[in-house]
Amino acid sequence: MSFSVYILRCADHSYYTGHTDNLEQRIAQHNQGYFPTCYTYKRRPVELVFIQNFATREEALDSEQQIKGWSRKKKEAMMHGDWAEVSRLAKCTTPVRPELVEGQCGSTSSPRADGEHL
Repeated sequence: MSFSVYILRCADHSYYTGHTDNLEQRIAQHNQGYFPTCYTYKRRPVELVFIQNFATREEALDSEQQIKGWSRKKKEAMMHGDWAEVSRLAKCTTPVRPELVEGQCGSTSSPRADGEHL
């Protein structure tokens, strides 16, 4: 059995990310309003715009959770297969104070006494 992570484009042009072991059935359920408390219920019809298959449910769930944390632009870059843009968008863009170590992404950890940073 394989598991799929999918992204749906809703009628309001927002995205919904989920995972399933039966993609055709799940998309039909979304479009039929089978899940009245689901994000897609009031945003039908939905259209499948991305799918990625995994060997285990755990891998699919991990991927779903990761994608759900991404920005719209990063999701769209992935959907277009633009991995260079996905990588660019993954880089830290939080301004860092000069006294902090470069690459800490806004961390407020203090330098260690020996001059090395955590």
